[in-house]
Amino acid sequence: MEMQLNEAISARLTELLKERGMTQYQLYMKSGVPKSTIGNVVNCSYDSVKLRIIHELCQGLEIDISDFFQSPLFHENNLEP
Repeated sequence: MEMQLNEAISARLTELLKERGMTQYQLYMKSGVPKSTIGNVVNCSYDSVKLRIIHELCQGLEIDISDFFQSPLFHENNLEP
């Protein structure tokens, strides 16, 4: 099933939060990314997400940005062109 990039980012962020037992609020406290922005990313309210935001979320999740994108969700054949 192909998905848009913003949907893949939402799914990956949700997956990482679940793996770590973190809430969106806890991620906000650790990353400094506003709660509303995190909610908008999770709810696919943005057509695209700035790399800076993803980087800040990764800092809050204590992972490298490369780890964020190390997922089958981002394989080219899973994303809409």
